[in-house]
Amino acid sequence: MGYLIKLIFLLLVLGFAGLVGYAYLVDLAPQAQEVRLPVVLHGE
Repeated sequence: MGYLIKLIFLLLVLGFAGLVGYAYLVDLAPQAQEVRLPVVLHGE
């Protein structure tokens, strides 16, 4: 039973390390672009 808990813990640590490594290595920033939309105001 202790072996199974150690295995699960090891998989969790490796998964977390992989997720952190992926976040640092891959550019996750969105591409910035300007958006212009005409606005029509119905007033007096």
